[in-house]
Amino acid sequence: MTDIVLVFEVHQPHRLKKNFFWENQTFKRLKKKELFDYYFDRKVNEEIFIRACNKCYFPSNQILLELIDRYKREKKQVKISFSVSGIFLEQCEMFSQDLLESFKQLAKTECVEFLGQTYYHSLASLYPEREEFVEQIRMHQQTMRDLLGYFPKVFENTELLYNNAIAKIVENLGYKGIFTEGVERILHGKSPNYLYKAKNCEKIKVLLRNYKLTDDIGFRFSARWWSEWPLTADKYASWLAATQGQCINIFPDYETFGEHHWPETGIHDFLRHLPEQILKWWHLHMATPSEVVEKYDAGEEIDVPELGGTVSWADLERDASCWLGNTMQWAYYTNVRRLKSLAKEADDKEFLKLWRYFQTSDHLYYMFTAGGGPGEVHSYFSPFNTPIDAYITSQAAILDFENRVRMASVVANEPFLFYIGAGEKYFTGEMAWSLKGFTRLLQRVNIGSLEFHNKRGDFEKWATNSLHDKPLAEQLKKIRLSRLKGTALRKTLIKIVKVRHEELSTQTREATKLF
Repeated sequence: MTDIVLVFEVHQPHRLKKNFFWENQTFKRLKKKELFDYYFDRKVNEEIFIRACNKCYFPSNQILLELIDRYKREKKQVKISFSVSGIFLEQCEMFSQDLLESFKQLAKTECVEFLGQTYYHSLASLYPEREEFVEQIRMHQQTMRDLLGYFPKVFENTELLYNNAIAKIVENLGYKGIFTEGVERILHGKSPNYLYKAKNCEKIKVLLRNYKLTDDIGFRFSARWWSEWPLTADKYASWLAATQGQCINIFPDYETFGEHHWPETGIHDFLRHLPEQILKWWHLHMATPSEVVEKYDAGEEIDVPELGGTVSWADLERDASCWLGNTMQWAYYTNVRRLKSLAKEADDKEFLKLWRYFQTSDHLYYMFTAGGGPGEVHSYFSPFNTPIDAYITSQAAILDFENRVRMASVVANEPFLFYIGAGEKYFTGEMAWSLKGFTRLLQRVNIGSLEFHNKRGDFEKWATNSLHDKPLAEQLKKIRLSRLKGTALRKTLIKIVKVRHEELSTQTREATKLF
């Protein structure tokens, strides 16, 4: 018996305004509530979303609902799965509540599974610091529960990005399975149609996308040059029937059905008849990823090193190079990642949300510069004329945003790094860019670290040289000369810094009612 697992990726980004830089829009004086529409093109995003609703989402959802209902009392049922990004669900709420209701109807059938992923469809899994990746996963979990009443058990990282470290984090968060690409370099001659163990993990099972069979639908369905054109449901089902394995994971973009291949190509008829043709075969069943994970034991181990080994479903290389393959992409990625401390220390929900919108992988995808078939695919999805235009716009927007965060917070030129002794080996891993973040760390860092820095005069040096705040430096110098230690030192430092922060924040709030 072989299980056929149909999973659809559903995602739409918040696209940046195409002419943000060229129309001299940077550094305008605005209220904070105006910033989202300042950076992101709500009109274009709505147009694309509504077009995809009419051509893909509504007709495809209706087809699936009808199929599930038709077979719900049969021994062999129609089972479907979705991986839906958090910002796609945001756009449902912004542009089409009816579409959100349609997905809720699918969730209620009990024949549809929803996978977990990062809320912002980001590359946070590649950051050296792991907490942002974990936070975005938890945000997605909460959104799935709130909007669809569903708690995901199987995880699909952004664009199937995967390595051993990612698998371990996802396992620690309680997921039973994780998807990635069934690429040859990690299989070493084995089949993608089985479950595998993740290296250094104990319980989580790895499901592999059969990219050849998936791409027959996703890329070749309407290609008249293809020797197998036209692709019919019965022909495709016969290919599945002839393929050996425990489970065959077919995992295309949902937009394949009506948006990438227009309705005139017959793609909706293909979707409508495919489950029927699959279930005609005595040995084929349709299943959800969770059912497969529960049903089968994991076989051999998949080893995907974090350094130089990360895989994805993107392009011919099937690695991270489609987002991080050139200097422009690395520059933007580095700028966004460096903003983490500033965005979080600002303790402002709107700033944090905007920073996370800038993390969406699509912004980097549009900067891809290689040619050939992959270049054509990137150009098809990009709203920009060239990858350079995409970079200029994205970089201008993130620098504009960084300037606003710095204006709204009391931010130093360089962070304060907390040590417990002299030398890199004594670094605690804690740092603060702003007075607000500095105050928080004073409350929790090791007393020994506070005594070490106070004795050396490091606090007053930071206030003088990086914050350029002489009044604060003078107060910190007095604390040093008082030779306080222990809890008394901590309390005094916190009091002095907190008062100074409140004074400066009051001034800043007045100055940034309009940025």
